[in-house]
Amino acid sequence: MIPRYTPAEFAKLWSSDRRYEVWLEVELAACEAMEEAKLVPVGTAAAIRGKKITLEAARIEEIERTTKHDVIAFLTHVEEKVGLDARWLHRGMTSSDVLDTALAVLLRDAADLLLARADTLLAALAARAREHARTPMIGRSHGIFAEPVTFGLALAGHHAEVARGRVRLAAARAEIAVGKIAGAVGTYAHLTPAIEARALGKLGLAAETVSTQVVARDRHAAFFSAMALLAGGIERLATNVRHWQRSEVGEAEEAFTVGQKGSSAMPHKRNPILSENLCGLARIVRAAVIPALEDIALWHERDISHSSVERMIAPDATATLGFMLERAAGLVTGLVVYPENLKRNLERAGELYFSEAILLALVEAGMPRQDAYVLVQRNAMRAWKGDGAFRANLEADEDVASRLGKERIKALFDLDHALAHVPGIVERALAT
Repeated sequence: MIPRYTPAEFAKLWSSDRRYEVWLEVELAACEAMEEAKLVPVGTAAAIRGKKITLEAARIEEIERTTKHDVIAFLTHVEEKVGLDARWLHRGMTSSDVLDTALAVLLRDAADLLLARADTLLAALAARAREHARTPMIGRSHGIFAEPVTFGLALAGHHAEVARGRVRLAAARAEIAVGKIAGAVGTYAHLTPAIEARALGKLGLAAETVSTQVVARDRHAAFFSAMALLAGGIERLATNVRHWQRSEVGEAEEAFTVGQKGSSAMPHKRNPILSENLCGLARIVRAAVIPALEDIALWHERDISHSSVERMIAPDATATLGFMLERAAGLVTGLVVYPENLKRNLERAGELYFSEAILLALVEAGMPRQDAYVLVQRNAMRAWKGDGAFRANLEADEDVASRLGKERIKALFDLDHALAHVPGIVERALAT
């Protein structure tokens, strides 16, 4: 994580102080469960909590330089702070009971922060989609003028994609909210499944089905994959904004604030820096997926080849996506839309977007589809090259006019008909 792209809540969540706090929460939850099972003296956890100790990350790291083992360093420090009661902590447990359960807590909490930000982005997209549900624009296929859409419809499509991403992330949150307190190689040799269930329940987690010595890493891979898909949806939105803001397009642009500068050399510049930034950050979130997938294949009951990977990708990917969601919501809220330029580009298409309506009408009039296609295309290509207007060319083409007539041709050039279903599509998208 670097401060530039790390929201404050994520910086706190992934701090050393919070990590050790969660480790202690795991140990105390397990201790309480063992008290209930009469394996540990009743009141031990309460006594430790009553001391209200403050863990010192620097001291733990100092001890670790000698022990070369982070959990032992942590437990040693807790014993320094707590005294004799600390001997009951970690009874029958292994390091991964603490590490994997704590990681589940942190990833679950990170997911909650991400889901809240996704909701903010969805609300921004919904508001702007409704605002421009009937604002016509030219649709593009391969970057080329296709048929009319509306600006609101384009935003509704992004809303639907982000909504799907949110669903995937919520499902991944449920899948990752799984811990283990099953001891070495997961056999409960000195514990019981009931102790594990009670301890994890206190932490708001479920128990891994078969934990071996670790929680299975396919869960984590699903989580990082869900984040990557959501980041990809944001990137698609940002890519469209970058196109809309191009000088020769000019249909919409990022808000340009008072005092903002676009270029150190060219004072006239207004660049889509937020959108470009989002496209770059999406690559970082995506980059976590392959290491997460490779973490699945651990040796036998466990190894720790996943540990170094997760120490890096968990904070980086969650914080980066959190930043992206915040930035994307602000981008959408502040997006400046130019209906007059949308109309201008629609008009630049020269009504060629009614070609399908003419094609279908000729088919309905009895022509074979491919013959009708040739007739429409030859008139469209003339207009494309600047040789007459599309409608005028059709009206002057005897092969077309004899079958449709001028009034029928005129009636087929109907923008309202082309966009009649768009408001309904927008509302269908926003209902998700």
